[in-house]
Amino acid sequence: MLVPAYWHYYGPTNFLWGSDIALFFVLASIWLEAPLPNSMMAIGVLPFEIIWCIDLFTGARLLGATDYMFDPDRALLLRGLSLFHLALPVLIIFLLRRLGYDRRALVAQTLLTWLILPLTYLLTNPADNVNLAFGPGPGPQTRVAPLLYLALLMIALPLVVYWPLHRLMSRRPQGM
Repeated sequence: MLVPAYWHYYGPTNFLWGSDIALFFVLASIWLEAPLPNSMMAIGVLPFEIIWCIDLFTGARLLGATDYMFDPDRALLLRGLSLFHLALPVLIIFLLRRLGYDRRALVAQTLLTWLILPLTYLLTNPADNVNLAFGPGPGPQTRVAPLLYLALLMIALPLVVYWPLHRLMSRRPQGM
């Protein structure tokens, strides 16, 4: 139900969002009983999904990621479908415990990011700021050239987010 509804209301570029990609990768991990897709999402998307949940429950609006959930003009169906964000972190952590962490995730997630971020930059509206490809906040940044910002983001995510989580998860015993 989510795919046709999102496609109809938001269009195909909506599926460039990291959380939507994560949903498909986690489902693939369940279907195939393969740890790699879930491991990629654990280091690449899990922290942002946790922030989404904190935003929703506390109203803290850390990234402004849940503002649309409180928009009365947005269809209730779409807001309801977005509740998959609540289950996604739980599912990722459950699958890490069940399937283990695949150490190939760092390289694979970095390559996926290097594919998705340029596509996001080219195909989406800067005002939507999908995957923060245009700025660190709810809208585009204006301090540095847009392509320089994108390049810095493509370097920073693997170094600042993925690599530390990869190191942490690589130390854990497999299946824990």
